[in-house]
Amino acid sequence: MVGRGVRFEQFDQFGRFVHEFGLCYLWSKINHKVKRYDCLLFDLDRTLWDVERNQKEALRVLYDRYRLERFCPDFDDCFGYYETSNARLWEEYRDGKVNRETLRNARFEEMLAAIGVHDTELARRLGDDYVRLAPTFTNLIPYAEKVVRELSGRYPLYVVTNGFRETQYIKLKECGLYRYFRGVVCSEEAGANKPSPVIFGYALRAAGVGADEAVMIGDDPQTDILGASNAGIDSVWFNPLGEVREIDATYEVSALPELLGIF
Repeated sequence: MVGRGVRFEQFDQFGRFVHEFGLCYLWSKINHKVKRYDCLLFDLDRTLWDVERNQKEALRVLYDRYRLERFCPDFDDCFGYYETSNARLWEEYRDGKVNRETLRNARFEEMLAAIGVHDTELARRLGDDYVRLAPTFTNLIPYAEKVVRELSGRYPLYVVTNGFRETQYIKLKECGLYRYFRGVVCSEEAGANKPSPVIFGYALRAAGVGADEAVMIGDDPQTDILGASNAGIDSVWFNPLGEVREIDATYEVSALPELLGIF
């Protein structure tokens, strides 16, 4: 248990969770004073949308389309090179060290270089195709749709994301979550990436609430939790792997259905 949050066991079936949830919810209400909020802010990638599964499936399509097995017979090796480069470049993008176009293309340039291919035009084509293709995959974090649907009947929901505007809207619409959100705040339109207080301030104005009336829900200790804290916003750390971190989250959950016991 962290802050005022309640940690529950992860359930194999949502129905079983709901059956047991009544007693858990009553217990939490008796033993914990949960603050009332007027708005919930959600991160998208790795909190609701399953980045790892979706990007791997998208890259598999491109691997086959461009016959990359000629250079790298093992797809998992190729994907590993991409993942390593992509993770580092996203950190640099978040920190303002590279721009969007560099991120889009450099991750594929580096992946190709790792398999012995030096072709900037091919990297550009892969980057363009990936941005069009990846958002159409619809794998979600377990129970994301059910939990978001339930919470949307209780609170106004907003997405706050560092992802590209052109892809985040497609993701939300393709996976069926878009209808549950009142708005989507992307870093490009806010003029700053999480964890900057600027994007959180932009989101609060879009939602028409104050910092003490909102809570940020996300998986990233740096961008979501520290960012929210610096903006004076309460937070929920979605920590499915049970990582041990010294972070100042108001609540912590290991599975999305636990949010229903808090809100």
